[in-house]
Amino acid sequence: MDVHARNANFAADTAISRIATRQHGVISLAQLERIGVHRQGRTTRLRQGRLHRIHRGVFAVGHPGLSKAGRWMAAVLACGPGAVLSHTSAGELWGMLRSRRPPSPAAVDVVLHVTVPSKGARRRPGIAIHRSRTLTPGQVTERLSIPVTTPSRTLADLRRRLPRPQFAAALRQAEFLGLAIGPILEADGTRSELEARFLALCRRRRLPRPEVNVRAGRFTVDFLWRDHRVVVEVDGWDSHRNRTAFEDDRARDLTLKGLGYEVLRVTWRQLERDPGAVADALRGVLRK
Repeated sequence: MDVHARNANFAADTAISRIATRQHGVISLAQLERIGVHRQGRTTRLRQGRLHRIHRGVFAVGHPGLSKAGRWMAAVLACGPGAVLSHTSAGELWGMLRSRRPPSPAAVDVVLHVTVPSKGARRRPGIAIHRSRTLTPGQVTERLSIPVTTPSRTLADLRRRLPRPQFAAALRQAEFLGLAIGPILEADGTRSELEARFLALCRRRRLPRPEVNVRAGRFTVDFLWRDHRVVVEVDGWDSHRNRTAFEDDRARDLTLKGLGYEVLRVTWRQLERDPGAVADALRGVLRK
């Protein structure tokens, strides 16, 4: 290989490395073409183990062992211009859903979710492609340099696909993280079956109607009697499935109490087995 060819290869490898560093270890066919790495150059690098095909038109650089962020980025690149991470994959990226254990590099059974414009993107193994005519530029952003639906759009997508308890947990986590989310509520303000049951209990027992899912300090609380400085949070098992969630709620309660609110927590079991006791306890607090 002459000096000119070696210099060209070195320049191309430098450009590949620079792009892959920004993109969690992956690069697209279109990007390789733009920096002058055409079919022969790609074939050589694939044979030498410097590139590894992840999806059609997307390659890992150096080794095939990608991080979760690398797999997310590869899925977006595989789906072409305008593609963004969405649905449960976006929920994981934003931290509002628990991340699943990363699969092996060769695994294709874990589905990643990507939204594309209404026309475009062929089917890809391991990628669920959602074609949307309603996704606007204002609902698209980047996180960790990965194109992704905004938190509010992500929640809107999750609401249509997740069971209500799981969606409610995702919404609470988004609020806890301080993500920018819009109003994603039912007509009565509730966002889960448990909240709807508690509000129905208030109506049946002729308790004063609370405000539903409103701000108290820096938090959005489930129910608020503003004049009485009383907050009720309803808890299903799904919202306390680990120690971290439990301790986060205790810290939240302490902050609210420091602001002068009395905080009551009501569980699904209490609403099911002894709704009268719940109503009596709340009525007593509201009379103070």
